[in-house]
Amino acid sequence: MDFTAMESGFFLAMAIDRYVAICHPLHHTTILTRVHIIIMGIIVVIRGVAFFSPHPILLKHMPYCKTRVIAHTYCEFMAVVKLACMDTGATKHYSLSMATIIGSCDAILIAVSYAFILRSVFRLPSREASFKALGTCGSHVCVILVFYATAGFSIFTHRFGKNVPAHIHIFIANIYLLVPPFLNPIVYGVRTKKIREHVLRTLMVKVA
Repeated sequence: MDFTAMESGFFLAMAIDRYVAICHPLHHTTILTRVHIIIMGIIVVIRGVAFFSPHPILLKHMPYCKTRVIAHTYCEFMAVVKLACMDTGATKHYSLSMATIIGSCDAILIAVSYAFILRSVFRLPSREASFKALGTCGSHVCVILVFYATAGFSIFTHRFGKNVPAHIHIFIANIYLLVPPFLNPIVYGVRTKKIREHVLRTLMVKVA
């Protein structure tokens, strides 16, 4: 959960970067200086650690009477909580509340930033300029949608989806854990001309 919260925060930081780049392009380097970027990164990391560091402490003090083997592909917090032979309502409520608050706040701020971006884009005099500005955001939006949709499904089905088959939940949890990091270098790198040309040259050499 720590890394999920950090990833959500980094998506927000990237949305802020897109907002500044499109809405205030002449002031991008003065607004998002290296110091400001480092501060944003530190805040994202500290936030994730502060809100979710109690998780391993809570798990350590829970009694496990039957088994410690979870039916999952990785050590997910809620999957381990279900193994405890005690009332875990408060623990589940805390985890769900923190995930909901952080995810909702980040998603709302990202939506607000893109609302301003769209307003600025539609005010551009040239349609070509509008498409170019939107194109710089397309890859970011795709990764965000995959991340929040799968993460939200995985988190809330632990709490409310008792009738969801285990294999479906595990599959979705794996998607939100693996797909966004896998797509990041592809969706962002393919838009960089030098990277795209190097990959194409490499593929042509291998085919030849």
